[in-house]
Amino acid sequence: MSEANGQNHRLYIGSHDGVCALSSLDGGNTWKASQRTPLSHAASRLTASSSNPRRAYLAAYESGVYRTDDGGVTWQHLTTYPSDYAHSVLVHPDDHQRVYVGSEPATIFSSRDGGETWKEDMGFKAVPESSQWSFHSETRDSHVRDLRMAPHDPATLYAGVEVGGIVRSRDEGQTWKQLPGLHDDIHCIGLSPARPRTVYVATARGPYRSDDEGEHWELINQGLERRYALHVSAAPEDANIVLLTVSENSRRLNPQLLRSTNGGRDWQAVDAIGGDDDMVVGIDWDTNNSRRVYAGTDHGRVYYSDDSGESWTQIQVELGTIAVGALAAG
Repeated sequence: MSEANGQNHRLYIGSHDGVCALSSLDGGNTWKASQRTPLSHAASRLTASSSNPRRAYLAAYESGVYRTDDGGVTWQHLTTYPSDYAHSVLVHPDDHQRVYVGSEPATIFSSRDGGETWKEDMGFKAVPESSQWSFHSETRDSHVRDLRMAPHDPATLYAGVEVGGIVRSRDEGQTWKQLPGLHDDIHCIGLSPARPRTVYVATARGPYRSDDEGEHWELINQGLERRYALHVSAAPEDANIVLLTVSENSRRLNPQLLRSTNGGRDWQAVDAIGGDDDMVVGIDWDTNNSRRVYAGTDHGRVYYSDDSGESWTQIQVELGTIAVGALAAG
């Protein structure tokens, strides 16, 4: 998401110990980084408001939720958030005060006043399958790794549970339904306004696609040598254009950025970025220019593409690292 002025661009970027904003006033030709705000734990997810161009929210793993109201210059720690854990965050497209946060153990908290007060969405825990959700570590529990809102219907929410599967609500989070048929180690959900019923999911077994809002799933890993999928994102103007990051395993061995122009039926490697153990860990699209997409890598490199991910240009800024999923255009 970008500011109303098509020449102004802003990126929010979270690292393992801080968060900052990159801004451009000349259409993305030159960029300036704000002062980094320190975090006590790694950033998990960032989301920018489309109704308030200077507001964004940050989920910061074990240190809760943060909010900026000045385009990333300063960040306020939302101390009333009722959990230490924040893995994912989502803001309503028409109401910058309304925000959802995915936590650990897997649950969802929501706020209607910008994070001043919160309530737990009890319908999420009422999902019968939730008793089977677990994580493959004795020191961790299942958690809501990703949260997305259907582009055509803000009442429809998707939650990706690691490890647990995909859960959907059609009533703004009041009630939820588990969507079976895909691998349950969920990392990322991708949606596109161009085809609102299509859902892409990145899992530990590979990418999946559904064309009926998650009722049925197809594994779309044809020809993939590396199938541990970390991030997936579909173009806003063409849901057949999909970007996917994969590696050999959870340690991100031999990472690769892939691109599809036919909805994941075939994949082509993008050699310009995302290799040499520098995995693409964050992707987001510019809403003023539907062909512009941004990508951030594990080693702190940031790129943009003006042809929907076919070719890439590096933004010349110095960043330490970028946390998984912690990149948002705003």
